[in-house]
Amino acid sequence: MRAYRAAHEQSISDPDGFWGAAAKAVTWTKEPTRVLDADRPPFYRWFPDGELNTCHNALDRHVAAGHGDRTALIHDSPVTGTRQRYTYAELLDRTARFAGVLRSLGVGRGDRVVLYLPMVPQAVIAMLACARLGAVHSVVFGGFAPRELAVRIDDAKPKVVVSASCGIEGKRVLPYKPMLGEALRLADHAPDHCVIVQRPQERADLTARDLDWDEAMAAAAPADCVPVAATDPLYILYTSGTTGRPKGVVRDNGGHAVALTWSMANVFGIGPGDVWWTASDVGWVVGHSYIVYAPLLTGATTVLYEGKPVGTPDAGAFWRVIAEHRVKALFTAPTALRAVRKEDPEAALLADHDTGSLRTLFMAGERLDPGTYHWASRVLDVPVIDNWWQTETGWPIAANLRGLDPMPVKPGSPTVPVPGYDLRVLNENGEPCGPGQDGAVALKLPLPPGSLPTLWNDDERYVSSYLSRFPGHYATGDGGYVDEDGYVFIMGRTDDVINVAGHRLSSGAMEAVLAGHPAVSECAVIGVADALKGQVPRALVVLKAGVTDDHAQVAAELVRSVRREIGAVAALKEAVIVPALPKTRSGKILRRSMRALADGVDEPVPATVEDPAVLEALRPVLRPERQD
Repeated sequence: MRAYRAAHEQSISDPDGFWGAAAKAVTWTKEPTRVLDADRPPFYRWFPDGELNTCHNALDRHVAAGHGDRTALIHDSPVTGTRQRYTYAELLDRTARFAGVLRSLGVGRGDRVVLYLPMVPQAVIAMLACARLGAVHSVVFGGFAPRELAVRIDDAKPKVVVSASCGIEGKRVLPYKPMLGEALRLADHAPDHCVIVQRPQERADLTARDLDWDEAMAAAAPADCVPVAATDPLYILYTSGTTGRPKGVVRDNGGHAVALTWSMANVFGIGPGDVWWTASDVGWVVGHSYIVYAPLLTGATTVLYEGKPVGTPDAGAFWRVIAEHRVKALFTAPTALRAVRKEDPEAALLADHDTGSLRTLFMAGERLDPGTYHWASRVLDVPVIDNWWQTETGWPIAANLRGLDPMPVKPGSPTVPVPGYDLRVLNENGEPCGPGQDGAVALKLPLPPGSLPTLWNDDERYVSSYLSRFPGHYATGDGGYVDEDGYVFIMGRTDDVINVAGHRLSSGAMEAVLAGHPAVSECAVIGVADALKGQVPRALVVLKAGVTDDHAQVAAELVRSVRREIGAVAALKEAVIVPALPKTRSGKILRRSMRALADGVDEPVPATVEDPAVLEALRPVLRPERQD
């Protein structure tokens, strides 16, 4: 790990030198003379006197360099049965023209535009068009409930909302326009205009405020790039807040472009012309960073997938996309692989597709359990690489740097802190923990380029939410440890630590044991209030498709495994077999909501829940003593 250690050491001891060199990979309209502005801690700024345009870096410069005929974007939509390819020149043309549409509607530098779109090329074009004008986009996950959309519209106060007539969830057509109409009725702020992408699956009735995307594009004059300050916001992305009011994570232009360009080469080993597929959604940070910006900043080909890991049409969907588009690296969430494994435990459908182009499978979004790691490694026969990060950081905090210094994999670990991140594990008093000791994972300030500089219009909440727990540090909210080799292990949110009779136990450690059983597809362990012990663990387990073992026998084996691996102190007495676990749309299991339900706490279900009925169906399981 010599190259890694040298890079990480320089990034911490000499951030000006390290990130100043990385900034050379970005095209600036005004080269920065300063790298880090540390004059007003904790509000650090990167490249404070630099100017650039993110869209220019993602599109124009590649065309100007003679790569206009290289494929920039592949839209693969099994739900509509369509495939589309856009070269860099074609994507630039459409982006410049939609920037012209927005400009004609009065959108300029610093104005906000809310995007409420499905996984269609227009979503990428709209994001880049906003960046082209120096406008600030805020993407809201397509299909979000009207009230949640209204809250985000009121906070961002957009001049324009861009939406579609409908989205497609599996085999179901989901009308967007009525939800947008209800959101605008609930919101205090009213945008000047809405631009609507009309889809043939369900067309929408337009009002006087609405413009048809195709008609507007046909009449548009292309707009040039507008240089902006490196510290100007590129986008706002809302993440759930503990108060119910969403937090608007701000991403700047300069640090974002530098960090993502560096990460594609050094973390993911992807270069110009490589085919890269991130199986996520543009409504999430993974979609922003690694469907849209990072691959295009690099000059790679990015795949935009409108479908599911299973059901569109089957559990071989991922293998088909890899084979058809000759994907070099896939980036997805463990929950997607668990869904595939549940439907096709032996990956029989893989035999129908030539996935020889795949060199690496990258995972993030939640903890990669060892069972999923070993399964994916076995069936794909490529390195399976975990990485850990958050909406707030925008790119990996801990990773195995495949382009800089590939390292041995330790199942359960995302490997080491990425250069730029000074990762610490702290005890409750803010003191450093030793190797192997559990604690709160924190990042010493300043955060590297690409991380949030603050929250939208709320510096005070930024400090109280992230910087007050450990002064001088960003509190990630995750717990874990660093082993004697420097490998990071993230064991889950700090509020997922279960306190059993004074013993602090990691729910992630118990879940790792459960997931190791050959019959288990996925699982969750939560701490439930107990009058005697304070908390006791409750395990919920989903079995793989086709498992015929007696459920009671499997449950008993799981309890014995936890007691054997963790110890009797875990006090796990029962593992309940359930048909499904409640999740967000991005695949995170709703442990907090399940814990609230089990404890009889009246807590609102997060707006990000994929199917509220799944959570409600667990009520008798989570709180059996409260059932009539």
